[in-house]
Amino acid sequence: MADEKKYTTVSIPKPLYDKIKELIEGTGFTSVSDYVTYVLREIVASIEEEKEEVFSKEEEEKIKARLRALGYID
Repeated sequence: MADEKKYTTVSIPKPLYDKIKELIEGTGFTSVSDYVTYVLREIVASIEEEKEEVFSKEEEEKIKARLRALGYID
């Protein structure tokens, strides 16, 4: 049982499931679950990346002060 993957069930509306099933036909995705998992991982990674790029208030103020000193903002 080492490295056994654990899963949970998430419900989505049947029309959405059917639409995704149509969309993945002929792709490398073998199931709607595989596709939804892929999409959710991409979204989570994107959100995590955005969070890493956010400046702290102190950093933001330093940047604004520098831009003011350079005459880019008032």
